[in-house]
Amino acid sequence: MEELQGSGKLILILGSSGSGKGTVLEALRRDHPDFVFPVSCTTRDPRPGEKNGEVYNFVSKEEFLRRRDRGDFLEWAVVHEDNFYGTLKEDIMKPLREGRIVVREVDVQGLRSIRELIPKEYLRSIFLTVDSWDTLLARILKRSDLPEEEIRHRHESFLKESKWADECDFVVENREGQVKETITQVEDAIESVV
Repeated sequence: MEELQGSGKLILILGSSGSGKGTVLEALRRDHPDFVFPVSCTTRDPRPGEKNGEVYNFVSKEEFLRRRDRGDFLEWAVVHEDNFYGTLKEDIMKPLREGRIVVREVDVQGLRSIRELIPKEYLRSIFLTVDSWDTLLARILKRSDLPEEEIRHRHESFLKESKWADECDFVVENREGQVKETITQVEDAIESVV
């Protein structure tokens, strides 16, 4: 486990694709400029409007694997079978050592990896959920059309990922039309541990 001192906290935001993680993170960035929001690396293609270095650093699979093999990532995962995502160690550890609040979206696969490296007193997890698969599917399809096979795969992921809610410190349901309430609940969860 990493040696840490001080009052820094790593807040992990988890949830299925379409659960509202991006919306919550955008609000936290806007309303809490003192928080640190590390940019993770991914091998997936940028979506329309996404810029390199804002939410993700878009890298080739070759570069990602080179950095993984060097041990640069605090956690990494393969998501939806073919895209790599990872969080660089130093982007997390440096602000934690400085006593800052670090907020990071991770895939559910990353939670266990991070728990092995960061002592519990410096780590909290918040799981965003929705009331049903139908709600989630409607949100996903608003972003882009997906082939039937991809929808089936996302449904399987949703069922698996939903089981992780019990492993998280907080669970927040992102109800349709109540995004402000969802953001407030996430802020309250963060406030309760800092």
